[in-house]
Amino acid sequence: MNPTIKTALTLSCLLIAMSSLTGCSGGKDGGKAAADEMKATLSGFSREGKVAYAHQDDLVYGHTWKVTDIVNDPLDRSDVKSVCGDFPYIVGFDLGGIELGDSNNLDGVPFDLMRRAAVTQTERGGMVTFSWHPRNPYTGGDAWDISSDKVVESILEGGEKHAEFMEWLRRAGDFLESLTDAKGNPIPVIFRPWHENVGSWFWWGGKLCTADQYKNLFHLTVEYLRDERGLQNIVWAYSPNSGISYEEYMERYPGNEYVDVVGTDHYEYVDTNAEISQEQRYASANGYYQMVLRSELDNLKRISQENGKIMVLSETGMEGIPYGEWWTGVLLPVLREYPVAYVLTWRNAHDRAEHFYAPFPGSGDSEDFKAFHDDPATVFLQEKK
Repeated sequence: MNPTIKTALTLSCLLIAMSSLTGCSGGKDGGKAAADEMKATLSGFSREGKVAYAHQDDLVYGHTWKVTDIVNDPLDRSDVKSVCGDFPYIVGFDLGGIELGDSNNLDGVPFDLMRRAAVTQTERGGMVTFSWHPRNPYTGGDAWDISSDKVVESILEGGEKHAEFMEWLRRAGDFLESLTDAKGNPIPVIFRPWHENVGSWFWWGGKLCTADQYKNLFHLTVEYLRDERGLQNIVWAYSPNSGISYEEYMERYPGNEYVDVVGTDHYEYVDTNAEISQEQRYASANGYYQMVLRSELDNLKRISQENGKIMVLSETGMEGIPYGEWWTGVLLPVLREYPVAYVLTWRNAHDRAEHFYAPFPGSGDSEDFKAFHDDPATVFLQEKK
């Protein structure tokens, strides 16, 4: 070997070793490595025909309970675990309220508890994902306030609310930066801002801003958090609502350098007013849900393959799950047909008896969910012994 090359290699190895000893492998560089590992794991699920199960707010409350001791609770309760024996592989949380400096999010979850739960889930070997339903910075209303089509325009550079919105982004960044493990290393997170954006029920929706304005909002968010703040632990997700075409999906696609995960949000609804039997209502609802979901996943598969992105079902579910075989009879058959890395069902509210999207002890879908859990295609988080 050339002595010069040998010396250079020796010096390089010494620098790497010194970096490890001084902890330089952690911090923001460590966050990138963790995010890359997360993406590799999710990609592996897709290749292997596996789908990880995710549930919103799973560790912090359930159908009949909620965590009240945010400092000392062991965070070992879970409606999902109480039914099938394992935690969801991924737990979802929402940052709505962080922009105002609130202590609790829009669903009443303390951010200090959310932080503990996210770190606990990761240290157990699972993953976390964050959505964000921020208030309306232009009107002062909530995320669903669509009374003005000037909101996105007002928060972009040069807009009258730009400085205020950048303060909101700073607060979100502070929280995301605070997500570190016991050694101080950033934990990887999937961040899914500005979701369901082709529909028009949020202030960043399709009829409330132009495609370019939406993309500029997404770019602003990524460039501030990833580039300016240096938060390399974030895996970025783009997830419009369902019922849209390939062209509609891509019209507001932020671009490959801003997206790691492509998803869709698609729920099932039952028309309880229809003058048909209960069995007919379920059959009709299930069939329509599957038809639209297959259409969405056809588009997603094409998009993920064309752009080299991870494909997920970022939100789904059937409120109250009145159909007892929904998991194995409706959802799983469609998931088997596509390389979906994970599927997230929404939350089990502790204060609204009818508002749940996952099983709990005694729920009518519990036995079917056990079969869903036991299927070789699904991935759950087993506690380390």
